[in-house]
Amino acid sequence: MKDRAAAGERATVLIVDDHAIFRAGVKSELEQGVDVVGEASNVSEACRLISKLEPEVVLLDVHMPDGGGVEVIRRTLEGGGHLPRFLALSVSDAPEDVVEIVRAGARGYVTKTISGPDLIAAIDRVRQGDAVFSPKLAGFVLDAFAERPGPGEVDPELDLLTPREQEVLRLIARGYLYKEIARRLAISVKTVEAHVSAVLRKLQLSTRHELTSWAAARDLVDFD
Repeated sequence: MKDRAAAGERATVLIVDDHAIFRAGVKSELEQGVDVVGEASNVSEACRLISKLEPEVVLLDVHMPDGGGVEVIRRTLEGGGHLPRFLALSVSDAPEDVVEIVRAGARGYVTKTISGPDLIAAIDRVRQGDAVFSPKLAGFVLDAFAERPGPGEVDPELDLLTPREQEVLRLIARGYLYKEIARRLAISVKTVEAHVSAVLRKLQLSTRHELTSWAAARDLVDFD
């Protein structure tokens, strides 16, 4: 499959928010810069459309009546199918909301005061693998992920993994697709799958979601 971003094509986006009027407004703002391929008003509909439409970026409300953005990410990761980039778009700028959804797997977090052009730019950056936050929100994330083991400290579970398995673990936790990891590490997709299987087996985990949560709990997710 060709790299749409590298080819200069417009990003494909799914909007997830439980307010129809807000979705309509966001869609109108985005039409000049991205292709909105669908809209969802709840978690189940969002997961169904992610699988069906395979958007590159999901613009995701944090708070919805049936579980919100974290639940959408959790179910998508557990589903094992198409894995888009997630960009949270919320009225909330509470630190706990920002950190929770980033730990779940979102690549960025912006508030609903953002302008249309800035939102389009944020979507394009997230699509390309960047992490996108306003300065205030970035501070919350940096604080949450600041405490890392010192150079002399060893995590016995992490030490079970080979250096290449650790590389794959970190890329999976940052939301990269298997094909993106393969390209980044110059290995085959089948080799990536083998490394992921080995990591899950060694850490006694079952799903990509559990793997991502494990990495986030140990502050192994770098935002570069």
